[in-house]
Amino acid sequence: MPRLACFDLDNTLIDRDGAFLAWARWWVERAGLAPAALEWLLAHDKGGFMPRGELFAAFEKEFGVAISVDEYDREHPSFTWVEPAVLDGLASLRTAGWRVAVVTNGGVVQQSRKLTHTGIADAVDYCCISEAVGVRKPDARIFSIAAEHAGASLAGGWMVGDHPAYDIAGGINAGLNTIRIGSHHAVDSPVADHHFDSVLEAFAVLSVS
Repeated sequence: MPRLACFDLDNTLIDRDGAFLAWARWWVERAGLAPAALEWLLAHDKGGFMPRGELFAAFEKEFGVAISVDEYDREHPSFTWVEPAVLDGLASLRTAGWRVAVVTNGGVVQQSRKLTHTGIADAVDYCCISEAVGVRKPDARIFSIAAEHAGASLAGGWMVGDHPAYDIAGGINAGLNTIRIGSHHAVDSPVADHHFDSVLEAFAVLSVS
């Protein structure tokens, strides 16, 4: 069977933090709030790991203005983007015989809209969203689900992502080779097989593996 190349979405294939900054700046300006509101959102976002309901409830308590989670889920994906070279890299892997899957923790509405808006959904064989399949990284089962739907084998496969505790640990749990992207998180273990600043460097490794 073809081998599987798994990629995380946020801060791996796309600049999630940059998109959040763009959305937050737009929302604060639209609400007519002072720059302190933007600074607060950036300081408390925690890279997206602060639950949106908790984040926005604390924001309303601080500034007296409500942010709707449903509106955020609809609006934020439109601020995401993908580098054309990333789409080219995904296409080159598939041309070389790899099956490619996005394996992402998150909600179906938010993540599926990001995948569609950026064109990544059409560039891979399968998009595995944790809320949809009922299991999250680092559980190895999410990778087995991705492999089954992509028509691939985990043997000799790879997981590429930015978070050691979810992406790298999950890949290791599933028996995959691993590549860490960036330094977005203070967690340093487990250690990936490779560590690069950009996902573009990961494509080069997979192309010769």
